[in-house]
Amino acid sequence: MNNLTMEEIVNYAKQYGFIFQGSEIYGGLANSWDYGPLGTLLKENIRNAWKQKFVQENKYNYGLDAAIIMNPKVWVASGHVASFADPLIDCKKCKARHRADKLIEDFTKGEVTADGWSNEEIENYISKNNIVCPVCGKLDYTPIRKFNLLFETSIGVTDDTKNTVYLRGETAQGIFTNFKNVERSMRAKVPFGIAQTGKAFRNEITPGNFIFRTREFEQMELEFFCKPGTDLEWFGYWKNYCMDFLRTLGLDSEKLRMRDHSKEELAFYSKATTDIEYLFPMGWGELWGIADRTDYDLGVHQEASSQDLRYLDPETNEKYLPYVIEPSVGLDRLLLAILSNSYTLEEVGENDTRVVLKINPALAPVKVTILPLIKKVHGEKATEIYSELCRKFSASYDEAGSIGKRYRRADAVGTPLCVTVDDNTINNGTVTIRNRDTMEQETIKIEELEDYIVKITTL
Repeated sequence: MNNLTMEEIVNYAKQYGFIFQGSEIYGGLANSWDYGPLGTLLKENIRNAWKQKFVQENKYNYGLDAAIIMNPKVWVASGHVASFADPLIDCKKCKARHRADKLIEDFTKGEVTADGWSNEEIENYISKNNIVCPVCGKLDYTPIRKFNLLFETSIGVTDDTKNTVYLRGETAQGIFTNFKNVERSMRAKVPFGIAQTGKAFRNEITPGNFIFRTREFEQMELEFFCKPGTDLEWFGYWKNYCMDFLRTLGLDSEKLRMRDHSKEELAFYSKATTDIEYLFPMGWGELWGIADRTDYDLGVHQEASSQDLRYLDPETNEKYLPYVIEPSVGLDRLLLAILSNSYTLEEVGENDTRVVLKINPALAPVKVTILPLIKKVHGEKATEIYSELCRKFSASYDEAGSIGKRYRRADAVGTPLCVTVDDNTINNGTVTIRNRDTMEQETIKIEELEDYIVKITTL
């Protein structure tokens, strides 16, 4: 659908059980979202597709599930306690609070970012380009001050025994602290990677755009350890690997682009960084970040922990700190991209349209829905078929309304296959199977159903 708006996606997601406003009966909580029945299934399918591609099918990588709450020294060593901060700026007229770098990004529609800029450079750019407050339209801001993004909490039984800890701001640090554990236990040889998915938390100043930027989100992250000198080659490898994966999921190539960071944008420890951006309803936004982080991460943890994190090369007997390539994608952002990419309002006849989620069948929340043509006549047999299929697939059963309306309901949530049970099912052991995208129907034997569904819904 052309000119899809974020409001349409939000309304669609709520209507069909993908995403709800968090704590809605209490008036909600700013930018808090709950995944409904179909959203939960879709999220799980995307996560599993990533694990399949980046762990199961990749000979280099291993999985991990590290703790959310870690020793606070981890975040001191990584620099998060001192410098994990956004540039906060307030409008003096209306008191609205903004991320200064986000003002620039929105003003230039994503063409200019302030990554790596000093406060002075950001303030000068805002002033020179007359970037006014989007709330009141005035150009009168406070000086920039840093706002730390880590959520603090405490552990301990009583006030005098409590210690400050942090909810993790990213999943990467649990990987770095387990580098030697994975190397030893899996007898891993460089190059190898450690991958994990999980929740991260950032006290964002200005979360927004639905699930694009939230304070609680899920990352799918890989840290790939390689020999210094081979890092840029692997950097290119993972850039292409990630882009190919997105296309495999069905994202439109015309809505994907790579943006290489300039030297001025690069973090001080990075040799190269590329963002894969997607054209969301609100414009181009970062979907996947791939960075060459050199040996910075292992280096700071080696120094702070006084543990030797070097790798012993069995061929050269040389010890070195591996360089790290980090491809990191937000699961919530990827889900938003997939919903936006798949949502279609399609003309199917004169003065007739249908809402259809043309999602990759492997990602579809429900793979097949079973429809008895006439409830009283075919319901028992349809229930029997459903009971068999739901043991192996995410399936649904729908007996309410006309068969046409039931087809439309299945189309709207992206179900790729509808199986109609009719007289031929009872008399001949066949069913009619309908394709979501083509709306074509064919007759197959009941015993062929399972293989048919597997063929259509396998990534």
